[in-house]
Amino acid sequence: MRIIYEWEQEKLAQWLADQPEVEDKIYSLTGNRINWQEMKESSLYAGMIKEIREEGERLLERSIPVLTEEIYKLFETNGNRLIYEGLYFERRRRLTSFVFLHCLFPDEDRYRQALIEIIEAILEEKTWCLPAHMRGQQINRHIDLFASETGFALAEMITITGQSLPTALREAMMEQVERRLFTPYLDDQFPSYHWESADHNWAAVCAGSIGSAALLLERDPVRKSAIIHRAIGTMNHYLSGFGDDGACAEGPGYWNYGFGYFVYFADLLKRASNGNADLFVSELVQTIARFQQKAYLVKNRPANFSDASSHVSVNIGLSDYLAAQIEGVEYAPLSIRAGFTDDHCSRFAHALRNLVWFRPDAPRNTDWASGSWYLPDAQWFISRSTGKRGSFGFAAKGGHNNEPHNHIDVGHFILLADDDPAFAVDLGSGEYTAQYFGDGRYEYDCTGAQGHSLPIIKGRYQEVGAKSAAKVLQLEQGETEDRFTLELAACYPDSGLDSYTRQFVWNKTDLPELVLTDTIRFEQQGGAITEVIVSKCAPVVLHDGQIQLKGNRHTVLLNFEPLHLDVSIVERAYSNHSGQEESYYRIYLISKDEVSLEKTFKLTFKFQE
Repeated sequence: MRIIYEWEQEKLAQWLADQPEVEDKIYSLTGNRINWQEMKESSLYAGMIKEIREEGERLLERSIPVLTEEIYKLFETNGNRLIYEGLYFERRRRLTSFVFLHCLFPDEDRYRQALIEIIEAILEEKTWCLPAHMRGQQINRHIDLFASETGFALAEMITITGQSLPTALREAMMEQVERRLFTPYLDDQFPSYHWESADHNWAAVCAGSIGSAALLLERDPVRKSAIIHRAIGTMNHYLSGFGDDGACAEGPGYWNYGFGYFVYFADLLKRASNGNADLFVSELVQTIARFQQKAYLVKNRPANFSDASSHVSVNIGLSDYLAAQIEGVEYAPLSIRAGFTDDHCSRFAHALRNLVWFRPDAPRNTDWASGSWYLPDAQWFISRSTGKRGSFGFAAKGGHNNEPHNHIDVGHFILLADDDPAFAVDLGSGEYTAQYFGDGRYEYDCTGAQGHSLPIIKGRYQEVGAKSAAKVLQLEQGETEDRFTLELAACYPDSGLDSYTRQFVWNKTDLPELVLTDTIRFEQQGGAITEVIVSKCAPVVLHDGQIQLKGNRHTVLLNFEPLHLDVSIVERAYSNHSGQEESYYRIYLISKDEVSLEKTFKLTFKFQE
């Protein structure tokens, strides 16, 4: 574990002894109370408030979803998560929507009453945890991502609503946060939670939420300092999951999630300790804060390796806060801010800060600036180019096949332009089921090698495991051309390989060109090779050696050597993260003959208008 913060509990207790009275002004960057009336009347927030009000009106026409025992047990009976979680998150959406509408329109009793009703319903839930996270856990003791988030949300709602909710309800909210978070968290009779030593988003979300709730609600100084000290220890584990390059191996969506909750906790802690406990002074934290601006290829389309979404909008509050606080963090384009309903989990912590941390006067570009970045610990290469002919993005990864939210994808790449379907795609995260995180994980196209742009060597796909790893042989970044070369033989054990190098040459002209060169050398006996390209664009074979990938605005011509390769195209279906069926295309370029001891395959992807 990387030790970054080592404050003793007694020191934290001393710093927190003079914590200012908790009120809604702790969220304002100006130091004033949140002025909901001013926000409501400002044209700069009109779009945001319109989104909230439209969602609130939709929800008023619906009843509160009922969470039955039968639906709760679906995960155990057939592995389905979406049905229960859809109802659960619809409840959280009601909670988030109506607390904002109550604050913005305090004279409208229908919003206040709807807020009271959904709070009461959530307080009565038998558990705030999801069934998928409860296997073998005690229902009155377990804390998962969403239990911690719910407790944090209620703590913040108590803070921002002041005395406008009934006293008995406010007391019940505090009692439930105590029962479901603080009491089990501090119970010495049980071992620690698995996420307390995790090096991924669970650590930051759970510890950050519990710690933040304690800063807002806990009055006992000993208990408060104990919770904060323990939460900070977990944050050390969380940060250990990052290399010095600050890359989030789980992708920009999980960066929003895990690092977001780290930031929310760090901000509240800094304020509560009068600046003494400052988690932002770490150079690593500042580097992680700059990851977002490197992760995007085109607009809101990131390098979505691993279980990442193909489109990730920016949490504008988190993004603006970091840009205002940390040198070198860019303000994100406003056109790709997350809308109020974009988060299917309707996380209150994100939504609140998207309002109160938004900097409408901040200097912004209309799109991400052009540039190339190499993240050496993750072994990600990312390049984007924006000009008169459009916006283009290319990304490739090395790494290994035992990463967080792992896919079998070492040497895989992505090729995008504007709003075109992905010319070379990463399918991202599939539907989360029990099997998806079980023994059958790599049978899914989203996660297995078969759903990535990787060759099949002597009938073998890449294998899972940390030993299936890339070695970076070359990295050159220039104004007009980038080169990235990997050695990938270790990803194909027992294939008789002496060496397998994959070189990417990215020519950054007005209409870019990607040249992919695979050089495969066997030790003693050759074998058949099949190059595989996965695309969202329907491939059309124009003539021998050329395949057209047509988008909405641009077209890519894929050129190959027809004397050595035959073409086969297969359309495949998969279930995306939302459980909806999508399709993609596998382009197989099959070697016509058994490959001799050494063979080079050159594929060229040239953009056309």
